[in-house]
Amino acid sequence: MIPSTPIYTPTPYIKSSEDASAAAPLAAACYNARMTLVEITYELQSPLTEDQLRHLGQFANTYGLRSFRVDDSKKQLSFEYDASRLRETQVAHVLGQARIAVARRVN
Repeated sequence: MIPSTPIYTPTPYIKSSEDASAAAPLAAACYNARMTLVEITYELQSPLTEDQLRHLGQFANTYGLRSFRVDDSKKQLSFEYDASRLRETQVAHVLGQARIAVARRVN
């Protein structure tokens, strides 16, 4: 069935390169370049297993986590994260889910 009234179809909006360059400072102002970086280190009760490392690999995709580092010689696990996006309790929760036994917090 063909409708009796025309269907409104908007024309596509195409930005010129001049428009894009003028908007760049505005877009940059929307993002805060400063982060509150925190590094937390835990002493582990035992070396990490393959399964525990796999859990940490999944946690690596978490928004706010910048990196994590495992030091097998000292049995330590360190996390660097943006404290405005991630909390220490969330890091501890992930350690519990991965069944990583922590002896103590080093820093």
